[in-house]
Amino acid sequence: MHDYAMLADGDRVLVAVSGGLDSLVLAWLLADWRKKAPIGYDLTAVHVDMEGGADGPGGAALQVGRLVESLGLPFHILPARWRPDPQTARADAGGHDLCFQCARSRRTQLFALAREWGCTTIAFGHHRDDIIETFLLNLTCAGNISTMVPRQDLFSGRLTLIRPLAYLDKFEIEAIGRCLGMEPVRSACPLREQTRRRDIHRIAELLYQQIPGAKEHIFAALGNVRQEYLLRQTGGRRP
Repeated sequence: MHDYAMLADGDRVLVAVSGGLDSLVLAWLLADWRKKAPIGYDLTAVHVDMEGGADGPGGAALQVGRLVESLGLPFHILPARWRPDPQTARADAGGHDLCFQCARSRRTQLFALAREWGCTTIAFGHHRDDIIETFLLNLTCAGNISTMVPRQDLFSGRLTLIRPLAYLDKFEIEAIGRCLGMEPVRSACPLREQTRRRDIHRIAELLYQQIPGAKEHIFAALGNVRQEYLLRQTGGRRP
């Protein structure tokens, strides 16, 4: 929070709450930190509803709402504009393109809502494992060296994305969730455990087992880039 100056006095913050333990812990963290912080900021939790229909919000959205409201936070359900077709999702190899499209659609909706409400910040529950695995995913599947960052300013500084859990590992967030008595809300995603990101997670875990300290070194490397030892981008490729 301090390293990246994530919040300032008077900020209006949307907390993206999917229902996973990461986002639920994030909602609790920002609500709890506000009680003792030397600054004041507004918080509203938002859930993009992937299940809702003409008869109202989906069951997962309602369950997330009950959990968030128990933390004393205002809660808003945002009906998804785009949803993956279950048949297409099952047929897709690895689901990488569908996951990208779904995430981009949800994020676009959050950006639009933030603009409509005059919010300055959107908070996401991504953690250190997510940051490393995004780097590995981009490296192996997209051909670039990049990842999520703890703070990202967009639209000439009019909107800031923050990831306050960036220094925490998944197991640490799970431990916090257990202490708080939190249970994640099951995702309605038709791909769930069958994605390219899940494959990368398994590879990363194997790497950590084989090379002690690998996770810490990879995370440190993302802030220690030696540009002079990287290749120039060219049009040609070696056969």
